[in-house]
Amino acid sequence: MWTRHHKRRNLGGLIVPAITVVVLSYFAFHAYHGDYGIAAKTRYQERIAELEGDLADLEAARAKLEERVALLNGATIEKDMLDEQVRRALNYAAANELVIYRGSSN
Repeated sequence: MWTRHHKRRNLGGLIVPAITVVVLSYFAFHAYHGDYGIAAKTRYQERIAELEGDLADLEAARAKLEERVALLNGATIEKDMLDEQVRRALNYAAANELVIYRGSSN
C-alpha cells in the first residue's frame, strides 16, 4: 500500500493574518477619508466658516431692510421714504422731474 506524504506548507498560516490586514486597512482608510472621518472634520470646519460668512451678510441685509421698514411704519412716517416707495410702486414722476435708474437698490 502506498501512502503519500504531503509536505506541510507555511502558506496556510498566512491566510488569517492577510485577511486581518485587509479588513483593518479598509476600516483605517474609511476612518480617515470617510464621511465622518478625520479629514471630514476639516471639510466641515471650512463649510461652517463659509456659511457663517453668508449668515453675517444676510443678517446685515436684513438689518438694512428692517431699518427701511421702520421708516415706513409707526406713528411718524418719513415723508421722503413714503414718497420714494409710492413713486417706485406706481412708476410715477412729475413732468418737470428727471428720473435716473441705477439698478436694483434693494
